[in-house]
Amino acid sequence: MNVIIAAVGGQGALFAARVLGRLAMDSGLDVKASEVHGMSQRGGSVITHVRYAAAIASPIVEEGCADVVLAFELLEGARAVTYLKPGGIMIINTYKIIPMPVLMADVDYPPDILESLQKLPITVVPIDASALAKEAGGIRATNSVMLGCLAKRSEFRRDQWLQALKTVSPENSVQGNCSAFNIGFNFFVER
Repeated sequence: MNVIIAAVGGQGALFAARVLGRLAMDSGLDVKASEVHGMSQRGGSVITHVRYAAAIASPIVEEGCADVVLAFELLEGARAVTYLKPGGIMIINTYKIIPMPVLMADVDYPPDILESLQKLPITVVPIDASALAKEAGGIRATNSVMLGCLAKRSEFRRDQWLQALKTVSPENSVQGNCSAFNIGFNFFVER
């Protein structure tokens, strides 16, 4: 399985990768992961590669080979779509974080990102994960909402995901992360 997590620095992409890695390792799979930071750690683009199978040689997902792109922000999803293979799944948070060039009025935030993505030969699952995270106690739990969405479409059981989430979460965040995960997991039931 090849997963790309695309986010803005500070959204918790690396935490999400650690949860996914722990889940796969606990299931007896080989896991490799790698991350690429943008120009600034907080506010810049972050792309995290996570690969797992019986045996994995390289941590890098080549363009056109990802089974899933988990995009924590709308524009970052558009940037990462080239990693997705035809027929792949993009779970994309509809939340927008306005980049500096847009704030400085040098460029416009691209319009119609979702509509453009939905024309491609992929499955696009839009979710306002940031709004749902606020229900669980705070926007910082957006990553856990997104993991819940991914879990619903994965080969792993819900309890396996929750165990990995609890193992990786700081003690003071376990309850909030589990609540946010469950909201994301149940998102598909409610649609």
